[in-house]
Amino acid sequence: MSLDKLKLSKRLQASMNNLGYFTAKEIQLRTLSRIIGGQSVLGIAPEGAGKTTSYILAVLMRLKYTHDEAPKVLILAPTEEKIKEIIDNFLLISNNKDLHIMGLKASGSMEEEIEGLVRGVDIVVATPNRARAVYLKLGLNLNRIQTFIIDDAEEIVKQGMQTNVRELAQSCGSVQYLAFSTVEHDKLHLMIDDFMPFATLVEVEELAEETLETQELMLYQVPNFTTKINLLNDLMSDVEVFDKVVVFVNTRLTAHNLLQRLHVNKNEAAIYKPFFHEDTGIDDIEDFKQIPECRILLVANEGLTDIDLSGIPFIFHFEIPESSDAFVSHIVKKDASDAVAITFATDLELPELRKIEQALGKKIPVVPLPDDLIIYRPTDSPKEKEKVDESQGGAFHAKKESNSKTYNYGSGLKAKMTKKNKKR
Repeated sequence: MSLDKLKLSKRLQASMNNLGYFTAKEIQLRTLSRIIGGQSVLGIAPEGAGKTTSYILAVLMRLKYTHDEAPKVLILAPTEEKIKEIIDNFLLISNNKDLHIMGLKASGSMEEEIEGLVRGVDIVVATPNRARAVYLKLGLNLNRIQTFIIDDAEEIVKQGMQTNVRELAQSCGSVQYLAFSTVEHDKLHLMIDDFMPFATLVEVEELAEETLETQELMLYQVPNFTTKINLLNDLMSDVEVFDKVVVFVNTRLTAHNLLQRLHVNKNEAAIYKPFFHEDTGIDDIEDFKQIPECRILLVANEGLTDIDLSGIPFIFHFEIPESSDAFVSHIVKKDASDAVAITFATDLELPELRKIEQALGKKIPVVPLPDDLIIYRPTDSPKEKEKVDESQGGAFHAKKESNSKTYNYGSGLKAKMTKKNKKR
């Protein structure tokens, strides 16, 4: 859609055209007027969708250039590379020599940064850790902040900087808050809900135009690694359905550790080309396909070149691989055989999963977690932890006898998977 739809000032319109921008992104169309109108906004869109440009244009539309001592805009970003990118884009788009923008970086001199702040700036861009450190040194005045922005919020959460974000936000008082992320999840809301509970949610999906033909896809969103193990053990307890399974993990060490925590007989699970000699191993996947008693094969993406998954009815991604190409190669249909590809993902893995969905050209359907799944919580009380069999690495929970033979797949799901299995 034409850039005219954004109703930019003539100066900004000309600047964008000079930079080669003639069309507006969807996230810009849906957020710009809201931001200029003073609303707090939570923008969710994939990488490259134009989130940073959205708030840069909005800030430049609203900013009044004065020589105040205190900044009017604080932008928090996860890395020094992102800080540089934001500052460069502000200077390119504004094309205004009177714009005073400054980055606070851990690699810089705090004394020089404080001196620069005292001279007066319009916009401060910083990592949450550095911004808080300078603020505590009384070098960053937050009293006149009008707009508080969090960019790449999912990465800030991943790096564990939520507390500093909350403290800075609460120190600003009543201001306009903007947060931009590739994903929306519980950990993001734990960071922002205290200071922006009524933010307008704008969510944009940009998928590849071509949709890849894949095996049937399912996604379980789980809170942590230990709950993944609980869920995998619950699924694997149904021998009738899951009689041939390949489980992908990222490293051979994870494969080794997961093998120790599977609640199956020793000959039921093995590692593909194991790193440790004591682990039950299989060096050829064709051997795995032919051994009836071995039904679970753990495969590490680390060092893996290619693997023939034909005839395997269930493919699990216990972890999201670093390379989206690896994930896609496991689940794209290559022959007439059918399989179900099941993925486990924590909140922190969702950004990488969104990139995979972009490559696939479609979303992976989310399956509800079963009601009887034990959700591991590090803060569980001792009484609650008694439910967990510590001899099994903290992942095992004893089933009631009445529940020991079946698994709560949800409406019709077990029947569907049993049918898939029997087709083999």
